[in-house]
Amino acid sequence: MHRVAILDDYQGVARRYTDWSTLPDGTQLTVFTEPLGSSEDVVAALEPYDVVVAMRERTALPAAVIDRLPNLRLLVTTGPANAAIDVAAAGRRGIVVSGTRGAGLISTAELTWGLIHALARSIPAEDRGVREGAWQRTVGRDLHGARLGIIGLGGVGTRVARVGLAFGMDVVAWSTHLDTEHARAVGVTPVGKEELLATSDVVTIHLKLSARTTGLLGRDDLALMRPDSLLINTSRAPVVDEEALLAALHAGTIGGAGLDVHSTEPLPAGSPWRTAPRTVLTPHLGYVTAGTYDIFYADTLEDILAYSAGTPIRVVAP
Repeated sequence: MHRVAILDDYQGVARRYTDWSTLPDGTQLTVFTEPLGSSEDVVAALEPYDVVVAMRERTALPAAVIDRLPNLRLLVTTGPANAAIDVAAAGRRGIVVSGTRGAGLISTAELTWGLIHALARSIPAEDRGVREGAWQRTVGRDLHGARLGIIGLGGVGTRVARVGLAFGMDVVAWSTHLDTEHARAVGVTPVGKEELLATSDVVTIHLKLSARTTGLLGRDDLALMRPDSLLINTSRAPVVDEEALLAALHAGTIGGAGLDVHSTEPLPAGSPWRTAPRTVLTPHLGYVTAGTYDIFYADTLEDILAYSAGTPIRVVAP
């Protein structure tokens, strides 16, 4: 018999995305729909479970937590990898870590454009205005002919670039290891970091978080941006110095920011981002679509069934 915990099902939808009734007879399934809280709270909540299912990086599972879960035997992460899980620590304890197929590239690119449009045309503000009885309080900006600067031209960045080109934008890109041949092949002009920041009307970030990308855009980098330029981040919050970005928004040295990722998630009640000017904030929705959840939860079920049969699949290496 398994005791299975599904974590961070904020929308309360995990039970509907796959047929959990196919789990071995006697399996006890518990779904947590709220964040568990501190490390102590995580340990207290998960101590009875031998199978834990993590939704991406919503709950951190470092060695200090894993080592205090004596019953844990299988840890499933949605997605093929998870930076919030200490896989090596799990391995030392004999805990199997399984992943799922990747998903979210397309949905994150689509959300990126939602944030761009929301800022460029002041959609949230105009929506509120209509409901309050106001009419046409802002003047939108054209994307056609504007410059789109993409930091990171991988799977998501390339999809974002193709949409920008379809809108008639001048699309440029930079990253430390930019594949310039790939960039030119998709119609994107490679440029330096400083030129991208100084000349782009919209700057959008599409990088994996690593030691190299943490703090990649600091105060001096943001100072290169024009006072009407927009910054979009659907990647990871630590890529940008959040204090410097908040200061730039309050000072009016950049035009606005659309952020789907935040240093602390969910955003705390007292966070200064809740009152930050010229921002559109979303709660890490990049991968949160029906298509992605179909893949995540179906693969999660497969992982648990395979482990129960003694043949773990999609095992994540340290």
